Amino acid sequence: MTQLLKPLRWIYCVYAFVWFVAIMLLLFPFVLIASFFGKIRGGNAIFRICMFWADLWFPLVFIFPRRMYISPHDTTKQYVFVLNHTSLLDAGVLPKAFRQPVRPLGKVELSKIPVFGFIYKNAIVTVNRSSATDRFHSLVTLKSIIGKGISVLFFPEGTYNQTHQPLKSFFDGAFRIAIETQTPVKPILFLDNYSRLPYQDALSFNPGRCRILFLDEVPVSGLTSHDADKLKEKVFQLMENKLRDYKVAWIHESKQA
Repeated sequence: MTQLLKPLRWIYCVYAFVWFVAIMLLLFPFVLIASFFGKIRGGNAIFRICMFWADLWFPLVFIFPRRMYISPHDTTKQYVFVLNHTSLLDAGVLPKAFRQPVRPLGKVELSKIPVFGFIYKNAIVTVNRSSATDRFHSLVTLKSIIGKGISVLFFPEGTYNQTHQPLKSFFDGAFRIAIETQTPVKPILFLDNYSRLPYQDALSFNPGRCRILFLDEVPVSGLTSHDADKLKEKVFQLMENKLRDYKVAWIHESKQA
């Protein structure tokens, strides 16, 4: 049965990719215009354009993102958002997850892709993880963005979680910035992105739900740099426990192995 479905899966992948590119090209002139308004105003405008792209593309490919909240979420408040990372779809879901100004931290390599790379580098803060100098400058940029009233976003695992555990170990950057700027941490979980499009197989793309779960914020008031590891561990445990509660696919697979 799986073999019979493969041609349909490939057709769907081509269909989704064509619409992905077509809508991106349609909106690209507006991105180009917005880029002339600077990193803050222009960046905010480009993220709104990305929201519009997502609002068009996801229904066309029969994927249905849905935001869920443990407690009410204040879109007027600044946060250091931290998210889990298991899917090639994660970046695409971001404009559906956030309806407020936000700047993700993302790897610089993707900025080299024609057209998409231009949008990418103007909508996020890029980082070359192999360069300590570049990592430092990226964190300085993120702190200045927080100072301008915009939330920032991290995938604290640094790269795709290729284990069968809920999460891989976290880097420190998000938690140090949260403490240094006294900005609360807001953990968010992508529960179904792995099931729609796992990191290891671009041709396994399939339609369905994409739940986005906003956990309670973690306050940092009064914490100092010496508390960064404790904050990191606290957020890790909150996210790990909730992923286990929802029995997400990559954990379930390890039990069947």
